[in-house]
This record gives sequence, C-alpha cells and structure tokens, in this order.
Amino acid sequence: MYLQAGEMESENITVVTEFIFVGLTQSRNIQLLVFVLVFIFYLIILPGNFLIILTIRSDPGLTAPLYFFLGNLAFLDASYSFIVAPRMLVDFLSEKKVISYRGCITQLFFLHFLGGGEMLLLVVMALDRYIAICRPLHYSTVMNPRACYALSLAQWLGGFVHSIIQVALILHLPFCGPNRLDNFFCDVPQVIKLACTDTFVVELLMVFNSGLLTLICFLGLLASYAVILCRVRGSSSEGKTKAMSTCTTHIIVIFLMFGPGIFIYTRPFRAFPADKVVSLFHTVIFPLLNPVIYTLRNQEVKTSLKKLLINN
Repeated sequence: MYLQAGEMESENITVVTEFIFVGLTQSRNIQLLVFVLVFIFYLIILPGNFLIILTIRSDPGLTAPLYFFLGNLAFLDASYSFIVAPRMLVDFLSEKKVISYRGCITQLFFLHFLGGGEMLLLVVMALDRYIAICRPLHYSTVMNPRACYALSLAQWLGGFVHSIIQVALILHLPFCGPNRLDNFFCDVPQVIKLACTDTFVVELLMVFNSGLLTLICFLGLLASYAVILCRVRGSSSEGKTKAMSTCTTHIIVIFLMFGPGIFIYTRPFRAFPADKVVSLFHTVIFPLLNPVIYTLRNQEVKTSLKKLLINN
C-alpha cells in the first residue's frame, strides 16, 4: 500500500506505509512443515528459558556472577524470541503477509537492541570466566555485585546505542516503492534495498556498525577463551574439568551466535540463497536453544532445576 503525500518541488512523492513479506518459501508443504516444527520447538523451549530464570532466582546456591549473567542471557533470549517467531507463525497461515512501516521499524529496533545486548553479554561472560580462572584471588573483589550490575547496565546501553544507530540511518531513507521484502521479518539488508536512493554509504555504515562490531567481538572472544584454555590445560587444580566444560560451552555458543551474524552483516547487502535459512536459525532457533546449551552443560543448574521440579 502506498500513500500519496502530495506535491513537493513539482513532483508527486509516494510514501510506503507498509511492507509485504515474501516469506521463507513459496512451497505450501514446506511452509506447513516449518510451521509445525517451529511451533512445537517454541512451545517446549520457551518455557524452558523462564524455568532457568526461576531456578537461578530461587536457589540461594546459584548466586555467583556466572549464574547472574546466565539468568540475564535466558531473559534476553526469551525476549528476543518474541520479536520474530510469533509473527512468522501467524504469517505462515496468512495469504498476505503485511507489516506496517512503523511495525517494521519497531521490529528492526528490538531485533538489534536485544541482539546487540546479547552479543555484549557474551563478552561480559567471557570477562567473568577470564577473571575467575586466570585471576582467582582477585575474583570476589573485581566481580562484586555492584560490578555485575554495572556490566549488565553497560550491556543494555550498548545494545540500545547499536540499535538506535541502525534505526536512525533507516529513518533518513526515502521509501517510495516497491514494498516487497524478500524475507519473513524486517532486517537491515532487505529494508535498505527498497530505499529510493543510492544506499552505498548507508550500507557501508551498517557494515561498520553491525558487521565490524560482530567480527571484532567474535575474534576477541575466541582469543580470550584461547588464553583461558591454555591456562587451564597447564593447571592441575580440581576445578580443571569444570572450567574446561564451561569454556567449551561458551565457545559453542559463540560460534552458533556469531557465525550467522558474520555471514549476514559483514558483507555487501546482496541476496544469497542461504540467507533465509541462516536468518531462521539466527532469529528463531538459536535464541530458544542458547540457554538450554548452557544448562545442559552446567551441573549446578541441572541439579537445582531437578530440585525445583521435584518440589513443585
């Protein structure tokens, strides 16, 4: 749908008021299969995120900074999963998949706000593990409750700044048609391509804001965990196995999260056949699975979770 805005400088300007999603696939059978799988997955895993938060909040034994950040991670992922998945499920059952311009910008904002916040949270968690393993005598002093809350606040603010830059750049672009987004949700690469102007500079700024930041965090995290693992391997302490397990879990999550992000945001905004599959994993599957990976690899959380379920 287009809205005739009137005459400006002797030219008629048409403003896009809504976008139409092309969707994940045009095959009705594949759509139905994906709908069933995502719906079942969503109903099973989403309550699991809230159960992790409840377990960490209710168990006095899970007060270490690691569990505080794990609770934040579960909350971020639960919130993130509400941005794309519910609407995608509804759109699977709709003939016309339409979202308003404001709705599209809102979805884009929260996608990068929570996604950027989670990326920074993983950096904070890596810092926590580095201090715990490489500077154990200073750990309780450095990672005190006030420092944990300050790092959490910084992570939220960082996600907000990252997202507001994306939105500000998008809002300055003119959209006069076409209005078909070749995706199942609103994201920067597809939205920018619909702008009625040369977007080279904006794309470059977006790559620096999202792509370069993602790549730097990814490489920094890998370097930090490489240092930690080297330190742990040379140790003979009783906590060596636990530290190795925790670091391995974090590295798995880093590859699962940053891999799709690097694929999408660190290259020119050109369509590739794998884009939608990568986006589906990045926006729907991974946010629900992420905290579960941590939980299954953390004996303390698993024990507390079993106690909570048995007592209730």
